[in-house]
Amino acid sequence: MGLMGRTTNLIKAWWSRLLNRAENPNVTLDYSYERQLEQLQKVKRGVADVVTAKKRLELQTSKLEADLVKLEGQARQALAAGREDLARQALERKAVAQQQLQGLDQQIQGLTDQQEKLVASERQLSARVEAFRSQKEVIKAQYSAAEAQVRIGEAATGIGSEMENTGAAIERARQRTEEMQARAGAIDELVAAGSLEDYTSGGTQLDRELAQISSSNQVEADLARLKGELGSGEKAPELAEGEPPPSSA
Repeated sequence: MGLMGRTTNLIKAWWSRLLNRAENPNVTLDYSYERQLEQLQKVKRGVADVVTAKKRLELQTSKLEADLVKLEGQARQALAAGREDLARQALERKAVAQQQLQGLDQQIQGLTDQQEKLVASERQLSARVEAFRSQKEVIKAQYSAAEAQVRIGEAATGIGSEMENTGAAIERARQRTEEMQARAGAIDELVAAGSLEDYTSGGTQLDRELAQISSSNQVEADLARLKGELGSGEKAPELAEGEPPPSSA
């Protein structure tokens, strides 16, 4: 086998596997049923053709039988008139008609036998087609029920194609959320460590650190002053309810 033959076989095998995967039993059964109906219609047309041909031959037979009677009468009239020659011609034509009539009878009998066989075949085929139709509907119903059960099972267990897409989308969203959370945490950590500038404030990181140091020094100075006043016997002024403490200059 040459390269072309092997390639052809490979293509046929691939196409057959593709059809098997994509084959829908409902479509296949309906197609088979339609083909059987076509065959049944062909048999019925065959029966009708045979009956038509037989009727045509029967009409010819009736005409020949009428001719035989007519020729018999003409032969009698010719003999009565003393015309033996005409009587002989009439009888010769009668003999030919009789031979034709015998041939037609044989043909009609053959067509009758063929008609009976076709009618019997039509009945058998019609019964098989009807049985196939009933079986087809049962199989289609079973397939539809099994298909629905498979889809429900796939949806419930998450192994269907739609659920696979949904699961993949959920997984991508979860990963994206985790990435954003990690990024937000990293940014907060960098801001707290001072690695990133806060451009929403009025100064730089250095300004903020110096301000914090100054504020701490002010607190320490006020605390030392208060301690000194308490140690020297000065009484701190009483604060009214809700009144803030006096700030130092």
